[in-house]
Amino acid sequence: MATVFVLLAGVLLPCWGTFLKDKKIIGEKCFNRLECFSNCCLMNLDSGRAFCAPRARITMTCLPQTKGATNIICPCLMGLNCISRDPMCPRRCYMF
Repeated sequence: MATVFVLLAGVLLPCWGTFLKDKKIIGEKCFNRLECFSNCCLMNLDSGRAFCAPRARITMTCLPQTKGATNIICPCLMGLNCISRDPMCPRRCYMF
């Protein structure tokens, strides 16, 4: 069992480093949310370009993750849920 684990770690760890190295940090230009560490490629409506942005924190406006390549509003940080407590207000991140 330990031998199998060591073999798998030897194969997967080098690949994981390459995966992380290709991710972009907050503020860098992006075309797809999967390019960013934060998994949020936010569209700048003024310029039409997109950049990596942080995920929404508690009580910040949010949208659930979209299937598209870019976000208009980022989804919540892990552990928070994007919900609307009032039908007339936008969705916000809350602990649930």
